[in-house]
Amino acid sequence: MKYSHTEICVKTPGRGFTDITTAIDNEISSSSVSQGVCTIFIRHTSASLIISENADPTVRGDLEGFMSTLVRDGHPDFQHIWEGKDDMSAHIRSVITATSLTVPIRDSRLYIGRWQAIYLWEHRYHSHNRLVSVSLIGTDR
Repeated sequence: MKYSHTEICVKTPGRGFTDITTAIDNEISSSSVSQGVCTIFIRHTSASLIISENADPTVRGDLEGFMSTLVRDGHPDFQHIWEGKDDMSAHIRSVITATSLTVPIRDSRLYIGRWQAIYLWEHRYHSHNRLVSVSLIGTDR
């Protein structure tokens, strides 16, 4: 069994989606893990990770629209607003989505569907540098 761990820094443009699939695949291909699992973990409480449609950007737009309806920025019941009206809503968004993903590795690549991609979903308005932990375990080449 082989194990590899690395961390990547992802600069987000602000609220929205950043495709990190290629960055994760690059970490896998530079490791010696050929078959196994990849665990991806974001080390923040106001952003999340999702696997979603990669072909039609309206899917991501609809996700953002739905989330904005579900969790309103600046809701009057929110007490935690230290960093602005998107502060507590960003925390709620990350709690109801995911902070970690586990994806199979096959032939030294993420084993995801043709129309799938891994996205870092930034929930804050402003740009951030987000740290993403990538752990690989499996057999070598």
